[in-house]
Amino acid sequence: MPMPHRTFAQVAKRRLIGKEGRERIRAVRELLEELPDYRNGPYADLRKWLTSEIEETRIRSSAVHRDSIAVRREGAAQIALVGPPNVGKSSILQALSEIQIKTGDYPFTTLRPIPALTRIGGVLVQLVEIPGLLAGASDDRGGGRALLGVLRSADAIVYCARPDADPAELRAVRAEVELAGIDKPAFLAATRADEAGKESLLRLRAAFPDLEVIPVSVIDEASLDAFREAAWRLTGLIRVRLRSMGETNPEPLALEPGSTVAGVADWVHHHLGAMFSGARVWGPSARFEGQHVGRDHPVQDGDVVEILR
Repeated sequence: MPMPHRTFAQVAKRRLIGKEGRERIRAVRELLEELPDYRNGPYADLRKWLTSEIEETRIRSSAVHRDSIAVRREGAAQIALVGPPNVGKSSILQALSEIQIKTGDYPFTTLRPIPALTRIGGVLVQLVEIPGLLAGASDDRGGGRALLGVLRSADAIVYCARPDADPAELRAVRAEVELAGIDKPAFLAATRADEAGKESLLRLRAAFPDLEVIPVSVIDEASLDAFREAAWRLTGLIRVRLRSMGETNPEPLALEPGSTVAGVADWVHHHLGAMFSGARVWGPSARFEGQHVGRDHPVQDGDVVEILR
């Protein structure tokens, strides 16, 4: 019996994450070999999508130039790590993902944007480290225009600063972001918090009263969890899990606020979204566990939904 098409789609997306060029094409072809050869229905749609991925990958590979700093979006949302040089952005990115980055206690260790995926509550979110921005970045000092262009496409910003550093350094960075007309949801990560005293953190909060300040240390897992949850809040998305045959999928869907049960069903497959009769819901949006609801029932973060055919 073939793997359920919804499960196959999730497996396929996981296998393709982080792959480009020949490696991605090889992975797509392996998936096509595993896919049931149906001419109609959801499996046929999956085959069409995978086949199109081969051509799109070839186009991307031929279009990328050596001096390009564009970042290909992956995951449910993209969050940029922004700050002056040498404030620990690379260390945070490395602690939250499986990427290996050259780090050093000197400025400009990172020269190009570095993307990495982290999992927050079961959802993959892309973090992108932006190399240290300098005063004058909006006038292209230090290649700032290209870096600000990457930042402009992000969904949210995490500003990074050491608690004991001069606040003027981060103020200069924020001024360049503002001059570029970039306005995104943001918080401030107080890096190397294990080395900072309470007074330093209090001074940092006083210097930036408009930003939530999250102390972060790469050797303190609790602080990294606090970072993840704050980053998730920036996305504004909600997490909804699917239930089928009495089992709940551990990997949630990431949906826009205000999404309904009809939107959940349409995510599974557009044919199902057009034909399903209702759903059962467990979680914050339900008046009681397993409540029967209609198509227009709004779902909330943490809901579990079983689509009824």
